[in-house]
Amino acid sequence: MIKANPSQNEQIWSKTFFLILLVSFLMFLSMYMLLPTLPLYAQSLGGNETIAGTIVGIFTLSAVLVRPWFGNLLDYRGRKLILIIGIAIFLVSVLAYNLAFTIIFLLTIRAVHGIGWGASTTATGTMASDVIPAARRAEGMGYYGIAATIAMSLGPALGLYLVKNNSYSLLFAGSAILAGLGLIGSFFINYETSPKRQAKKKDPHVKGVILEKTAIPSALVLFFITLTYGGIVSFLPAYAGFRGVDNIGIFFTVYALVLLLGRPIIGKLSDKYGPRRFLVPGILMLVAALVLLSMASSLSMFLLVAVVYGLGFGTVQPILNALVITLSPPERRGAANATFAVAMDLGIGLGAVILGFIAQELGYVYMYGSSVVFALLALVMYFSFLRKKLPDEPRILS
Repeated sequence: MIKANPSQNEQIWSKTFFLILLVSFLMFLSMYMLLPTLPLYAQSLGGNETIAGTIVGIFTLSAVLVRPWFGNLLDYRGRKLILIIGIAIFLVSVLAYNLAFTIIFLLTIRAVHGIGWGASTTATGTMASDVIPAARRAEGMGYYGIAATIAMSLGPALGLYLVKNNSYSLLFAGSAILAGLGLIGSFFINYETSPKRQAKKKDPHVKGVILEKTAIPSALVLFFITLTYGGIVSFLPAYAGFRGVDNIGIFFTVYALVLLLGRPIIGKLSDKYGPRRFLVPGILMLVAALVLLSMASSLSMFLLVAVVYGLGFGTVQPILNALVITLSPPERRGAANATFAVAMDLGIGLGAVILGFIAQELGYVYMYGSSVVFALLALVMYFSFLRKKLPDEPRILS
Protein backbone atom coordinates (compact mmCIF):
# COMPACT_ATOMS: atom_id res chain seq x y z
CA MET A 1 0.00 0.00 0.00
CA ILE A 2 1.39 3.37 -1.03
CA LYS A 3 1.85 5.80 1.78
CA ALA A 4 0.24 9.19 1.49
CA ASN A 5 2.51 11.95 0.35
CA PRO A 6 2.75 14.66 3.02
CA SER A 7 2.45 17.30 0.32
CA GLN A 8 -0.96 15.81 -0.53
CA ASN A 9 -2.31 18.14 2.14
CA GLU A 10 -1.07 21.24 0.31
CA GLN A 11 -3.86 23.63 -0.54
CA ILE A 12 -4.96 24.04 -4.15
CA TRP A 13 -7.28 26.95 -3.54
CA SER A 14 -5.56 30.27 -3.05
CA LYS A 15 -6.31 33.83 -4.08
CA THR A 16 -3.95 33.49 -7.03
CA PHE A 17 -5.48 30.23 -8.27
CA PHE A 18 -8.99 31.65 -7.92
CA LEU A 19 -8.04 34.74 -9.94
CA ILE A 20 -6.49 32.58 -12.67
CA LEU A 21 -9.70 30.52 -12.86
CA LEU A 22 -11.82 33.68 -12.92
CA VAL A 23 -9.81 35.25 -15.76
CA SER A 24 -9.88 31.96 -17.66
CA PHE A 25 -13.65 31.67 -17.21
CA LEU A 26 -14.26 35.21 -18.46
CA MET A 27 -12.11 34.64 -21.55
CA PHE A 28 -13.73 31.29 -22.38
CA LEU A 29 -17.22 32.72 -21.87
CA SER A 30 -16.39 35.65 -24.16
CA MET A 31 -15.07 33.26 -26.80
CA TYR A 32 -17.95 30.76 -26.58
CA MET A 33 -20.51 33.56 -27.00
CA LEU A 34 -19.01 34.23 -30.42
CA LEU A 35 -18.36 30.64 -31.51
CA PRO A 36 -21.86 29.87 -32.88
CA THR A 37 -22.80 33.47 -33.71
CA LEU A 38 -19.91 34.74 -35.83
CA PRO A 39 -20.66 32.22 -38.62
CA LEU A 40 -24.22 33.61 -38.63
CA TYR A 41 -22.80 37.13 -38.75
CA ALA A 42 -20.64 36.14 -41.73
CA GLN A 43 -23.72 34.84 -43.53
CA SER A 44 -25.56 38.09 -42.79
CA LEU A 45 -22.73 39.86 -44.63
CA GLY A 46 -23.25 37.65 -47.67
CA GLY A 47 -20.94 34.76 -46.86
CA ASN A 48 -21.81 31.15 -47.69
CA GLU A 49 -21.40 27.95 -45.65
CA THR A 50 -17.74 27.69 -46.64
CA ILE A 51 -17.05 31.18 -45.30
CA ALA A 52 -18.98 30.35 -42.14
CA GLY A 53 -16.74 27.33 -41.60
CA THR A 54 -13.64 29.38 -42.35
CA ILE A 55 -14.61 31.76 -39.55
CA VAL A 56 -14.08 28.90 -37.11
CA GLY A 57 -11.06 27.44 -38.87
CA ILE A 58 -9.00 30.61 -39.21
CA PHE A 59 -9.43 31.34 -35.49
CA THR A 60 -8.09 27.91 -34.58
CA LEU A 61 -5.29 28.06 -37.14
CA SER A 62 -3.95 31.41 -35.96
CA ALA A 63 -4.05 30.21 -32.33
CA VAL A 64 -2.16 27.03 -33.27
CA LEU A 65 0.53 28.98 -35.13
CA VAL A 66 1.27 31.40 -32.28
CA ARG A 67 0.94 29.11 -29.25
CA PRO A 68 4.50 27.67 -29.45
CA TRP A 69 5.98 31.16 -29.87
CA PHE A 70 4.02 32.57 -26.95
CA GLY A 71 4.82 29.45 -24.94
CA ASN A 72 8.51 30.26 -25.24
CA LEU A 73 7.88 33.91 -24.39
CA LEU A 74 6.10 32.79 -21.22
CA ASP A 75 9.31 31.09 -20.15
CA TYR A 76 11.64 33.94 -21.09
CA ARG A 77 9.58 37.12 -20.70
CA GLY A 78 7.21 36.21 -17.87
CA ARG A 79 3.65 34.93 -17.53
CA LYS A 80 1.78 38.09 -16.58
CA LEU A 81 3.09 40.24 -19.42
CA ILE A 82 2.05 37.69 -22.08
CA LEU A 83 -1.35 37.24 -20.42
CA ILE A 84 -2.03 40.98 -20.47
CA ILE A 85 -0.86 41.32 -24.09
CA GLY A 86 -2.98 38.35 -25.15
CA ILE A 87 -6.16 39.61 -23.50
CA ALA A 88 -5.57 43.12 -24.88
CA ILE A 89 -5.33 41.72 -28.44
CA PHE A 90 -8.44 39.63 -27.76
CA LEU A 91 -10.37 42.66 -26.48
CA VAL A 92 -9.43 44.94 -29.38
CA SER A 93 -10.44 42.23 -31.84
CA VAL A 94 -13.88 41.80 -30.28
CA LEU A 95 -14.47 45.54 -30.40
CA ALA A 96 -13.35 45.62 -34.04
CA TYR A 97 -16.08 43.18 -35.09
CA ASN A 98 -18.45 46.16 -34.99
CA LEU A 99 -16.47 47.63 -37.89
CA ALA A 100 -16.40 44.44 -39.96
CA PHE A 101 -18.76 45.17 -42.85
CA THR A 102 -16.94 42.97 -45.37
CA ILE A 103 -16.03 39.28 -45.31
CA ILE A 104 -12.32 39.96 -45.87
CA PHE A 105 -12.12 42.36 -42.92
CA LEU A 106 -14.11 39.94 -40.74
CA LEU A 107 -11.69 37.10 -41.53
CA THR A 108 -8.71 39.37 -40.82
CA ILE A 109 -10.09 40.36 -37.42
CA ARG A 110 -10.86 36.72 -36.68
CA ALA A 111 -7.23 35.76 -37.38
CA VAL A 112 -5.99 38.48 -35.01
CA HIS A 113 -8.57 37.37 -32.46
CA GLY A 114 -7.07 33.87 -32.61
CA ILE A 115 -3.63 35.30 -31.80
CA GLY A 116 -4.99 36.91 -28.65
CA TRP A 117 -6.77 33.69 -27.74
CA GLY A 118 -3.65 31.58 -28.24
CA ALA A 119 -1.55 33.91 -26.08
CA SER A 120 -4.03 34.36 -23.23
CA THR A 121 -5.09 30.73 -22.83
CA THR A 122 -1.53 29.43 -23.02
CA ALA A 123 -0.65 31.93 -20.29
CA THR A 124 -3.52 31.03 -17.94
CA GLY A 125 -2.84 27.30 -18.34
CA THR A 126 0.82 27.81 -17.51
CA MET A 127 0.06 30.07 -14.54
CA ALA A 128 -2.36 27.50 -13.14
CA SER A 129 0.30 24.81 -13.43
CA ASP A 130 2.74 27.07 -11.57
CA VAL A 131 0.58 27.52 -8.48
CA ILE A 132 -1.02 24.06 -8.16
CA PRO A 133 0.87 21.86 -5.65
CA ALA A 134 2.75 19.11 -7.47
CA ALA A 135 1.18 16.30 -5.45
CA ARG A 136 -2.34 17.50 -6.37
CA ARG A 137 -1.63 18.48 -9.95
CA ALA A 138 -4.19 16.27 -11.74
CA GLU A 139 -6.90 17.35 -9.29
CA GLY A 140 -5.94 21.00 -9.67
CA MET A 141 -5.90 20.88 -13.47
CA GLY A 142 -9.32 19.25 -13.25
CA TYR A 143 -10.58 22.30 -11.37
CA TYR A 144 -8.88 24.54 -13.90
CA GLY A 145 -10.74 22.79 -16.72
CA ILE A 146 -14.05 23.47 -15.00
CA ALA A 147 -13.80 27.15 -15.99
CA ALA A 148 -13.91 26.20 -19.68
CA THR A 149 -16.62 23.60 -19.05
CA ILE A 150 -19.00 26.07 -17.40
CA ALA A 151 -18.29 28.64 -20.11
CA MET A 152 -18.98 26.01 -22.77
CA SER A 153 -22.37 25.26 -21.25
CA LEU A 154 -23.37 28.94 -20.92
CA GLY A 155 -21.62 30.86 -23.70
CA PRO A 156 -23.24 29.54 -26.90
CA ALA A 157 -26.76 29.84 -25.51
CA LEU A 158 -26.08 33.37 -24.24
CA GLY A 159 -24.61 34.47 -27.56
CA LEU A 160 -27.51 33.06 -29.58
CA TYR A 161 -30.01 34.68 -27.19
CA LEU A 162 -28.44 38.12 -27.64
CA VAL A 163 -28.46 37.80 -31.42
CA LYS A 164 -32.04 36.54 -31.55
CA ASN A 165 -33.50 39.12 -29.17
CA ASN A 166 -31.21 42.11 -29.68
CA SER A 167 -28.39 42.69 -32.16
CA TYR A 168 -24.86 41.74 -33.11
CA SER A 169 -23.67 45.04 -31.65
CA LEU A 170 -24.93 44.02 -28.23
CA LEU A 171 -23.33 40.60 -28.69
CA PHE A 172 -19.94 42.16 -29.39
CA ALA A 173 -20.38 44.61 -26.50
CA GLY A 174 -21.17 41.78 -24.09
CA SER A 175 -18.21 39.73 -25.26
CA ALA A 176 -15.95 42.80 -24.97
CA ILE A 177 -17.14 43.52 -21.42
CA LEU A 178 -16.23 39.99 -20.36
CA ALA A 179 -12.80 40.30 -21.97
CA GLY A 180 -12.33 43.71 -20.34
CA LEU A 181 -13.11 42.22 -16.93
CA GLY A 182 -10.59 39.49 -17.69
CA LEU A 183 -7.98 42.11 -18.51
CA ILE A 184 -8.64 43.93 -15.23
CA GLY A 185 -8.41 40.67 -13.31
CA SER A 186 -5.09 39.80 -14.93
CA PHE A 187 -3.42 42.82 -13.31
CA PHE A 188 -4.19 41.39 -9.86
CA ILE A 189 -2.53 38.01 -10.49
CA ASN A 190 0.80 38.08 -8.68
CA TYR A 191 2.98 35.24 -7.51
CA GLU A 192 6.68 34.61 -7.13
CA THR A 193 8.57 32.91 -9.96
CA SER A 194 11.09 30.27 -8.97
CA PRO A 195 14.63 31.77 -8.77
CA LYS A 196 15.88 28.55 -10.37
CA ARG A 197 13.63 29.14 -13.36
CA GLN A 198 14.68 32.77 -13.58
CA ALA A 199 18.31 31.71 -13.65
CA LYS A 200 17.66 29.39 -16.58
CA LYS A 201 15.81 31.93 -18.68
CA LYS A 202 18.98 32.85 -20.49
CA ASP A 203 19.92 29.27 -21.36
CA PRO A 204 20.81 29.49 -25.09
CA HIS A 205 20.36 25.74 -25.67
CA VAL A 206 16.58 25.77 -25.23
CA LYS A 207 15.59 29.28 -26.22
CA GLY A 208 15.24 28.44 -29.90
CA VAL A 209 13.23 25.27 -29.33
CA ILE A 210 9.56 25.88 -30.13
CA LEU A 211 7.90 22.67 -28.90
CA GLU A 212 8.83 20.94 -25.64
CA LYS A 213 9.90 17.36 -26.39
CA THR A 214 8.86 15.99 -22.99
CA ALA A 215 5.26 17.07 -23.73
CA ILE A 216 5.05 15.32 -27.11
CA PRO A 217 4.03 11.81 -25.86
CA SER A 218 1.09 13.20 -23.87
CA ALA A 219 0.25 15.59 -26.72
CA LEU A 220 0.13 12.70 -29.21
CA VAL A 221 -2.39 10.83 -27.08
CA LEU A 222 -4.50 13.98 -26.73
CA PHE A 223 -4.28 14.70 -30.46
CA PHE A 224 -5.92 11.41 -31.45
CA ILE A 225 -8.55 11.80 -28.74
CA THR A 226 -9.51 15.30 -29.86
CA LEU A 227 -9.79 14.11 -33.46
CA THR A 228 -12.92 12.28 -32.23
CA TYR A 229 -14.11 15.36 -30.33
CA GLY A 230 -13.91 17.42 -33.51
CA GLY A 231 -16.51 15.13 -35.07
CA ILE A 232 -18.83 15.47 -32.09
CA VAL A 233 -18.84 19.26 -31.76
CA SER A 234 -19.10 19.79 -35.52
CA PHE A 235 -21.65 17.22 -36.68
CA LEU A 236 -23.67 15.92 -33.73
CA PRO A 237 -26.70 18.21 -34.32
CA ALA A 238 -26.84 17.17 -38.00
CA TYR A 239 -26.44 13.50 -37.06
CA ALA A 240 -29.23 13.77 -34.49
CA GLY A 241 -31.46 15.31 -37.16
CA PHE A 242 -30.60 12.42 -39.48
CA ARG A 243 -31.67 10.02 -36.73
CA GLY A 244 -34.88 11.99 -36.14
CA VAL A 245 -33.87 13.06 -32.63
CA ASP A 246 -34.99 16.51 -31.42
CA ASN A 247 -33.67 18.70 -28.58
CA ILE A 248 -30.12 17.42 -29.00
CA GLY A 249 -28.81 20.54 -27.27
CA ILE A 250 -29.32 18.74 -23.96
CA PHE A 251 -26.48 16.41 -25.02
CA PHE A 252 -23.95 19.19 -24.48
CA THR A 253 -25.56 20.16 -21.17
CA VAL A 254 -25.25 16.60 -19.87
CA TYR A 255 -21.71 16.35 -21.25
CA ALA A 256 -20.72 19.59 -19.49
CA LEU A 257 -22.25 18.44 -16.19
CA VAL A 258 -20.36 15.14 -16.34
CA LEU A 259 -17.12 17.02 -16.95
CA LEU A 260 -17.94 19.45 -14.16
CA LEU A 261 -18.51 16.70 -11.62
CA GLY A 262 -15.99 14.17 -12.85
CA ARG A 263 -12.82 16.16 -13.51
CA PRO A 264 -11.83 17.02 -9.92
CA ILE A 265 -12.81 13.59 -8.57
CA ILE A 266 -10.83 11.66 -11.18
CA GLY A 267 -7.93 14.08 -10.81
CA LYS A 268 -7.83 13.53 -7.06
CA LEU A 269 -7.87 9.76 -7.50
CA SER A 270 -5.11 9.99 -10.12
CA ASP A 271 -2.94 12.00 -7.74
CA LYS A 272 -3.49 9.39 -5.04
CA TYR A 273 -3.15 6.16 -7.03
CA GLY A 274 -1.20 7.26 -10.11
CA PRO A 275 -2.21 7.97 -13.74
CA ARG A 276 -1.54 4.42 -14.98
CA ARG A 277 -4.75 3.17 -13.37
CA PHE A 278 -6.98 5.70 -15.12
CA LEU A 279 -5.64 6.54 -18.59
CA VAL A 280 -6.41 3.21 -20.27
CA PRO A 281 -9.94 2.91 -18.77
CA GLY A 282 -10.56 6.54 -19.78
CA ILE A 283 -9.56 5.91 -23.40
CA LEU A 284 -11.63 2.71 -23.48
CA MET A 285 -14.65 4.70 -22.29
CA LEU A 286 -14.16 7.00 -25.29
CA VAL A 287 -14.05 3.97 -27.58
CA ALA A 288 -17.26 2.61 -26.04
CA ALA A 289 -18.97 6.01 -26.36
CA LEU A 290 -18.12 6.28 -30.06
CA VAL A 291 -19.37 2.76 -30.74
CA LEU A 292 -22.63 3.63 -28.98
CA LEU A 293 -22.86 6.89 -30.91
CA SER A 294 -22.63 5.11 -34.25
CA MET A 295 -25.70 3.08 -33.20
CA ALA A 296 -27.65 5.82 -31.35
CA SER A 297 -31.19 6.35 -32.60
CA SER A 298 -32.98 7.86 -29.59
CA LEU A 299 -32.43 10.78 -27.24
CA SER A 300 -31.77 8.44 -24.32
CA MET A 301 -28.98 6.74 -26.29
CA PHE A 302 -27.45 10.10 -27.19
CA LEU A 303 -27.51 11.13 -23.53
CA LEU A 304 -25.86 7.84 -22.53
CA VAL A 305 -23.12 8.69 -25.01
CA ALA A 306 -22.79 12.15 -23.41
CA VAL A 307 -22.23 10.52 -20.00
CA VAL A 308 -19.74 7.89 -21.18
CA TYR A 309 -17.81 10.23 -23.47
CA GLY A 310 -17.79 12.91 -20.76
CA LEU A 311 -16.38 10.44 -18.22
CA GLY A 312 -13.72 9.32 -20.69
CA PHE A 313 -12.66 12.79 -21.78
CA GLY A 314 -12.92 14.15 -18.24
CA THR A 315 -10.59 11.38 -17.10
CA VAL A 316 -7.97 11.51 -19.82
CA GLN A 317 -7.54 15.21 -20.62
CA PRO A 318 -6.72 16.61 -17.13
CA ILE A 319 -4.41 13.68 -16.35
CA LEU A 320 -2.51 14.21 -19.61
CA ASN A 321 -2.33 17.92 -18.85
CA ALA A 322 -0.90 17.21 -15.41
CA LEU A 323 1.66 14.80 -16.92
CA VAL A 324 2.79 17.43 -19.41
CA ILE A 325 3.58 19.74 -16.51
CA THR A 326 5.14 17.04 -14.34
CA LEU A 327 7.43 15.62 -17.01
CA SER A 328 8.66 18.97 -18.36
CA PRO A 329 11.49 21.02 -16.85
CA PRO A 330 10.11 23.91 -14.78
CA GLU A 331 11.86 26.46 -17.00
CA ARG A 332 10.08 24.99 -20.06
CA ARG A 333 6.59 24.82 -18.57
CA GLY A 334 5.21 27.51 -20.88
CA ALA A 335 6.48 25.70 -23.98
CA ALA A 336 5.09 22.41 -22.63
CA ASN A 337 1.63 23.89 -22.12
CA ALA A 338 1.75 25.40 -25.59
CA THR A 339 2.69 22.01 -27.10
CA PHE A 340 -0.28 20.41 -25.35
CA ALA A 341 -2.67 23.15 -26.47
CA VAL A 342 -1.48 22.90 -30.07
CA ALA A 343 -2.26 19.18 -30.06
CA MET A 344 -5.78 19.87 -28.81
CA ASP A 345 -6.45 22.65 -31.34
CA LEU A 346 -5.08 20.61 -34.25
CA GLY A 347 -7.02 17.53 -33.18
CA ILE A 348 -10.35 19.34 -33.05
CA GLY A 349 -9.74 21.21 -36.32
CA LEU A 350 -8.41 18.27 -38.33
CA GLY A 351 -11.01 15.95 -36.81
CA ALA A 352 -13.79 18.17 -38.13
CA VAL A 353 -12.22 18.21 -41.61
CA ILE A 354 -11.37 14.48 -41.86
CA LEU A 355 -14.60 13.21 -40.33
CA GLY A 356 -16.60 15.75 -42.33
CA PHE A 357 -15.15 14.27 -45.52
CA ILE A 358 -16.04 10.74 -44.36
CA ALA A 359 -19.57 11.90 -43.51
CA GLN A 360 -19.97 13.44 -46.95
CA GLU A 361 -18.78 10.29 -48.72
CA LEU A 362 -20.18 7.53 -46.50
CA GLY A 363 -22.64 9.10 -44.05
CA TYR A 364 -22.68 9.94 -40.35
CA VAL A 365 -22.94 6.35 -39.11
CA TYR A 366 -19.71 5.38 -40.83
CA MET A 367 -18.12 8.64 -39.76
CA TYR A 368 -18.61 7.94 -36.05
CA GLY A 369 -17.72 4.31 -36.56
CA SER A 370 -14.47 5.42 -38.21
CA SER A 371 -13.69 7.78 -35.34
CA VAL A 372 -13.28 4.72 -33.11
CA VAL A 373 -10.01 4.14 -34.97
CA PHE A 374 -8.68 7.49 -33.73
CA ALA A 375 -9.47 6.57 -30.10
CA LEU A 376 -7.71 3.23 -30.56
CA LEU A 377 -4.70 5.04 -32.03
CA ALA A 378 -4.63 7.15 -28.86
CA LEU A 379 -4.31 3.88 -26.95
CA VAL A 380 -1.45 2.83 -29.26
CA MET A 381 0.30 6.16 -28.64
CA TYR A 382 -0.06 5.66 -24.90
CA PHE A 383 1.54 2.21 -24.88
CA SER A 384 4.18 3.12 -27.49
CA PHE A 385 5.41 6.47 -26.17
CA LEU A 386 3.88 7.59 -22.87
CA ARG A 387 3.50 4.59 -20.57
CA LYS A 388 7.22 3.93 -20.22
CA LYS A 389 7.77 7.52 -19.06
CA LEU A 390 5.35 7.25 -16.15
CA PRO A 391 6.69 6.49 -12.66
CA ASP A 392 5.35 3.41 -10.92
CA GLU A 393 4.21 5.26 -7.81
CA PRO A 394 2.21 8.50 -7.70
CA ARG A 395 4.40 10.00 -4.97
CA ILE A 396 7.29 10.23 -7.48
CA LEU A 397 5.13 12.54 -9.61
CA SER A 398 5.58 15.30 -7.07
